[in-house]
Amino acid sequence: MANVQKTFALVLGIVLLLVGILGFFSNGIVSETGYFTVNTTQSVLHLIAGLFGLYVGTKGRGPGYNATLGWIGIILGVLGFIPGASDLLLSWLNITTPISVLHIVIGIVALGVYYGTRK
Repeated sequence: MANVQKTFALVLGIVLLLVGILGFFSNGIVSETGYFTVNTTQSVLHLIAGLFGLYVGTKGRGPGYNATLGWIGIILGVLGFIPGASDLLLSWLNITTPISVLHIVIGIVALGVYYGTRK
């Protein structure tokens, strides 16, 4: 089952890395609709998480990465729906409601992989 963990960490790392790189060349992933807008801080965080995912997926251990990113996704997603906290996330990281929903979905999938494939 460790291969599933590492593979998921690698795929998530690649996606986060691409999102981080794209964030430096565009202000949004789906900029026509404005759903997934990013800023520099968010792009840097995506790059860091993506690079770490690449490392873990190739040389390290995937479960810790999947659990950490899963819980971070859930926490960021839930905070995105709490008044005050959502304003803070919007001003610091440009996290909108659609991004909060995406964080929750990614968090659920990452935790599903983590808890579903543990021995």
